[in-house]
Amino acid sequence: MDYICTKCGKRENVNTRKPACGCGGLWKLDYKAPAFRQELIDRDTWGIFRYRAFMPLADENWRDITLGEGMTPVIRFSGNVLLKMDYFMPTLSFKDRGAAVLTAHCKSIGVDSVVQDSSGNAGNSVAAYCAKAGIRCGIFVPQGTSPKKIDMIKSHGAVVHIVPGSRDHCADVCQANVRDEGQYYANHVYNPFFYEGTKTYMYEVYEQLHRIPKHLFVPLGNGTLFIGVVKALEEFLDAGIIDRMPQIVAVQSENCAPFVKSVELRSRNVQPVEVKPTLAEGIAIGVPMRGEEILESIYRYDIRVVTAPENQILEARAELAAKGIYCEHTTAATYAAYRRYCGMYGPAEDSLIPMCGAGLKSDH
Repeated sequence: MDYICTKCGKRENVNTRKPACGCGGLWKLDYKAPAFRQELIDRDTWGIFRYRAFMPLADENWRDITLGEGMTPVIRFSGNVLLKMDYFMPTLSFKDRGAAVLTAHCKSIGVDSVVQDSSGNAGNSVAAYCAKAGIRCGIFVPQGTSPKKIDMIKSHGAVVHIVPGSRDHCADVCQANVRDEGQYYANHVYNPFFYEGTKTYMYEVYEQLHRIPKHLFVPLGNGTLFIGVVKALEEFLDAGIIDRMPQIVAVQSENCAPFVKSVELRSRNVQPVEVKPTLAEGIAIGVPMRGEEILESIYRYDIRVVTAPENQILEARAELAAKGIYCEHTTAATYAAYRRYCGMYGPAEDSLIPMCGAGLKSDH
């Protein structure tokens, strides 16, 4: 199996330790999943690897690495709103979907040490699965990351590097470490195996509901869940399960919204923005590395992009908590954006919102 560079088209075997192509382009995976059919689901496996028939797994390493991630419930929050409870995960974040698959790949190709940069959740997931796999791990986080997320990362035996400055600067520092020390970059943005895990979000929704909701609200920073959702829906289109895309609504922070600006200008390139402090730290990405790829999907499928009002995030979080849903601030931002969207376009019938992270992780 090969990677293909998204920029120059060069091919590279997936056993490579190179984080990206020499031209600077990121890898995509030369893999086409079989047509999605429910009879190919292994219902004796309780977790995302029940869908392994649709994953590019080289061997059975996943059996020793899985922590039981996935199969999170969908609950009704209100008349028009369903919540996918994706913080019901081993590390309390949806990032476990991607980390499990990426770590299984690392184990399969003999990687024994990795580094990664993160605003907290992805780093915690990678640290946990690397601990299970016996892979050494270093995680770079920006200053201001929730102390509880940092404590969780350390608890798994990973070395934590706290980097002053923005989330984007943290990525730069980690990537310099990859270049200087030759570490394997187990990054949720760079490595396409991660999206083979996050796409199971939609597999589960379809298996649980026997349909796809009309409106899908998806947080959008670096696009970890967004790319997985689009990937799964494209597979459903190919398999004839759906005949058209649902209305996807991508959510950005009001204080960090490069895709909103880009769409307003109808630009094919991500436009620079001033990154201001935001409670939605998980999507505070000013320079998304797969920006052009994400914009291409936005335009191809008429995806709407809205912002979460900064002054309504805590109010949205309180509204969710008042009905028993205690989520982190970035997750509450998605619900705040849903409320804004309804104010802009009218009631969003049959909406699904992911509850991506648990509340205790983002309490400062």
